[in-house]
Amino acid sequence: MSPRLLLLYFWLIIAPLASFPAFGDNTWLSINVTGVNSKLERNIRAHLGADPDSDVQRRAYLFTAEDNITAALESLGRYHASVELSVLESDTEPWQLTVAITQGEPTLVQWVDIQFSGEMRGDEAFDLWLDSINLLPGDPLNHGRYSEIKSQLSTLALTRGYFDAQYSLAEIQVNRDLNSAKISLHFDSGKRYLFDNVSFSGHSLDDELLNTLVPFNANTPYSSSQLSTLHRNLLDSGYFSSIKVLPQIDKIHDNLVPIKVELLDRRAHSFEVGVGADIGNSSEKSIEPRVRFTWRTPQVNQLGHSQETSLEWSPERPKFLTTYAIPLTHVLNDKLSIRLGLLQDKYGVTQDYITSDKAFTNTGELESSKRLLGIIRQQKLNNQWLWSYSLETVHEEYSQLDQEFDPDLYLLGMNLTRSQRGDNSLDPKSGFRQIYSIEYADPGFGSSLQLTRLQSRFKWIDTLFDKHRFVARLDLAANLADTQDMANIPPSLRYFAGGDQSIRGYGYQELGPHIEYTNAKGGTSRQVVGGRYLAVASLEYQYYLTPTWRLASFIDGGNAFDTDQFEPVLAVGGGVHWISPIGPIKLDLGVGLKETDTVARSWRIHLTMGTEL
Repeated sequence: MSPRLLLLYFWLIIAPLASFPAFGDNTWLSINVTGVNSKLERNIRAHLGADPDSDVQRRAYLFTAEDNITAALESLGRYHASVELSVLESDTEPWQLTVAITQGEPTLVQWVDIQFSGEMRGDEAFDLWLDSINLLPGDPLNHGRYSEIKSQLSTLALTRGYFDAQYSLAEIQVNRDLNSAKISLHFDSGKRYLFDNVSFSGHSLDDELLNTLVPFNANTPYSSSQLSTLHRNLLDSGYFSSIKVLPQIDKIHDNLVPIKVELLDRRAHSFEVGVGADIGNSSEKSIEPRVRFTWRTPQVNQLGHSQETSLEWSPERPKFLTTYAIPLTHVLNDKLSIRLGLLQDKYGVTQDYITSDKAFTNTGELESSKRLLGIIRQQKLNNQWLWSYSLETVHEEYSQLDQEFDPDLYLLGMNLTRSQRGDNSLDPKSGFRQIYSIEYADPGFGSSLQLTRLQSRFKWIDTLFDKHRFVARLDLAANLADTQDMANIPPSLRYFAGGDQSIRGYGYQELGPHIEYTNAKGGTSRQVVGGRYLAVASLEYQYYLTPTWRLASFIDGGNAFDTDQFEPVLAVGGGVHWISPIGPIKLDLGVGLKETDTVARSWRIHLTMGTEL
C-alpha cells in the first residue's frame, strides 16, 4: 500500500474511531467502593443499577449515584453513614468513580409487634409461620427482610383461602437519634373461604370415578396445597394429556369457592418400540439383542379400565405379557389387575467336563418356558403402605439333570411395600424402602407341591455429610418345601445370586447351589440350579465431584444356598456415576474375591440406569 493510500486509510477509518473511548462494552465507568463489608457493597451495586454503556448514560449514572447509595445504606439500617464521591475523568480510559463510605452506627430493631385478627387466629399454619420468623429485637434493621415478611404473610393468607385479608397497620418507625426501629405488622385475615363442589369438563370418564381423585370435600377450608394434590392425582392417573385446575375466585358465593377442572383425554392408543441389548446375562457373557414392542390403552372405557401389552423378542428369552387394570374404590389407591404371560427364560449355568482340557466349561443355562395367569388387588393404606394380595397360576416346563419337569402351582400371595424418600428427585439424598412378601401353594388346591415362599428386601440411602452419600441393601428369601420336592420348584421361583442387582463382580445368576451328574452322553456335567435360601447384602459409598458426577466404591456379599450349605462370596469395586436428566447412569467395575466350584475368580463391568428407590 502506498504512503498516500495509507494516510487516507488512517483518516477515513482509524481517526473517527479515535474519538470514541478505546475500551469495550460496559467499561465507560470503573467503580471502587471502600469502607463497607461485602453484603453492603452488593446492596449498593444493586441500587446503582446496570453499568452505563454511553457517555449520556454515564453522566445520568453519576448524577443519581449519591441518592442511590444513600438509599442502599438506609435499606440496611445505616442512617448515619457518610458518602464521599470522587470522579477521575479520562479521554482514553474508563472514568474512575471512587465511593468512600463511613458506615456509622447501625439502626437496631427495638421491638417487633405482629398481631393477628380474624379467623386466622385458629389456623395452625400461621403459628408455624410465626415460629419460623427470624427477626428478633437487637437485630440490625433490614428493610428487605421486612418487605419479605410482609409478602410471606399475605401469600400464606391467599393460599389458605383468606381472600379478604389485609394489613390494618404495617410500618417501620425509625428513631435516628437513638438508632432504633419499631416494626408493627397488624394483619386482619377476615373470614376463611371454603371449597365448593368440583366440576370436570373435557373428559369421557365417569364423574364418580374422577371424584375419588379429589382430596377434599365440599364445605371444607380452602387450601391451594389441596388443589396441587388434586392436580398431581389427575396427572398420576395417566388418563389425561392436559390438566387445568382453576379456582373461580370471581364466582364465589355463600363463602364457597367453585373449582373448575378442564381436562383433555390422552390418545386412545399409544405404541412404543425399543431396541437394546443385554450384556453378559448368559453363561457365554455374550451380547443378546432385544426388541420390545409396547401397546398401551390408557382408557378402555368410561369406567377407567386400562391395558398394557408388551411383546419382547430376543434369541433366547422371548416374552409376552399383558395386564388389564380396573380401578375399584379409588383410581390410584385401589386397583385390580389381571395378568397373562408367556415367557421363556434361562437361569444359572450349565457346565460340561472337557476331558482334553481337564476342566469344566460353560455350555448353557437351565432353560424354562412359563405360562402364567394372575389376579392382583393392590391398595394404598392410610399409613402409606402398599398392600396387595393375589392368586397366580404358574405352569412351567424345564429340563434339569436331563429330566423333564412341568409342575403346576396355584400361588396365594400377600405383599407389603413402603418407600420413603427425602425428596422427589430421581437421585434422592435419603430414603428407605422395605418389601415383605409371602406366597403359598398347596396340593389341596391343585398345586404339584406344597411351597411357602418368604421374601424381604431393604434399601437405605442417606447423605450423612455434604457430598458423602451411602447406599445399603439387604435381600433375604426362603423357599420352605420338602427336600424331595425341591426339583419341582420352577427355576423362576428359586434363588440365584450374581449380577448388577446382586453381587457385582460375578455374572448374572451364576452363583448358587449346583448339582453334578452324568449327562446323556456319559460325560460329567453340573448345573447351578438355584437354592432354597438367599442372603445378599451390599454397602456403597458415593462421593460427589459435582452435583451431576460422583465416584463410588462398594462391597457386595452373600449367596444363594441350601440347608447347611451357605458359602458366602465377596466382591469389591468402584465406579463412575452420571446424574442425568432421566436418572443416574452408573458404570461400575466389580471384582470377585473368591472362587467357587462353578465360578473362577472373576471381574465384571456393569452398566445400569434408573433411580435407586
